[in-house]
Amino acid sequence: MDNSRGLDVACIVEEFRSRYEEIASRSRAEAEAWCQCQYQELRTTAAKHCDNLRDVKDELSELTRVVHRMEAEIANVKAQGTLERCKLEEEVAAAEEWGEMAMKDAKRKLAELEDALHKAKQDMACQLREYQDLMSLKLALDIEIATYRKLLEGEECR
Repeated sequence: MDNSRGLDVACIVEEFRSRYEEIASRSRAEAEAWCQCQYQELRTTAAKHCDNLRDVKDELSELTRVVHRMEAEIANVKAQGTLERCKLEEEVAAAEEWGEMAMKDAKRKLAELEDALHKAKQDMACQLREYQDLMSLKLALDIEIATYRKLLEGEECR
């Protein structure tokens, strides 16, 4: 038996090489397509993140402007409040001073009126005594006149 066959190794190697190259080129094409797809997805995601980042930066700058504006308004209100508080404190102090002066003036006038009332009561008491004395004198004179009248009438009758 003759086992010797004529193997064409070069042809087999060439066939394997062509199959390998075909598989490799398909794998390479699939890998490139997959990489290209992944690259596009990453680009799309990166673009979305860039847009989101830009929006957040814009919002942050707007909020920063709002904060600065409000800080300025707060400082202005504080300054205005301080001025108004000082003005009100001055007005309160002036009102207290005016009230104290008015109170002193009222107390002085009250004392004067009480003195005048006391003097008026004394004068009235004196006038009342004088009136009573005059009334007593008038009564005495009326009695005396009545007595003289009776005497005169008695004399005239005689």
